[in-house]
Amino acid sequence: MGAEAWMWAAVAVVLLLLAWTIWTLVRLGRLERRVQRARTALETQLRRRAGLAAELAREYPDALGPDRARALAAAADGARATAPEDREAAENALGRELRELPPELPGVPVPLQADLAGTGTRVALARRFYNDAVRDTQALRSRRLPRVLRLHAGRPMPRFFDIDDRLEVLAGTSAGSPSADRP
Repeated sequence: MGAEAWMWAAVAVVLLLLAWTIWTLVRLGRLERRVQRARTALETQLRRRAGLAAELAREYPDALGPDRARALAAAADGARATAPEDREAAENALGRELRELPPELPGVPVPLQADLAGTGTRVALARRFYNDAVRDTQALRSRRLPRVLRLHAGRPMPRFFDIDDRLEVLAGTSAGSPSADRP
């Protein structure tokens, strides 16, 4: 093989590496946007759940009992006002309070109970979609060539959002167990 053939082979390898790098960068960008959209949806559902729990505690303390109403209100306020690094613990506390509610809440409108149960389901789904996007992003960024080429190295690695989002006992439903989102 002559020098010219080696040069063409080297050019082909460089072009293939360049095409792969561009394709990977585009894919990483898409995954990053997917993580952002999923995080926004998750945050929306978490805020909605905390708002509904606060409304339940504020508007219907007689149906809950004074101690449970105070605990639920405190957990809802904690979930809304917590720093991002403490968010999972605050959401777990709110989830625990919601799971401890009795299945029947006399005096509480059925639409509020149904909305609270539906929001619990939407939180679980939003968390699953978010964690799936994080898993895919981490998997691509941890492959050998993206690490060697330091693709997206300046951007923070997304973190999983791990909360106990079991859905049993929310407004009398019985629907599920904790999900394992990570392989």
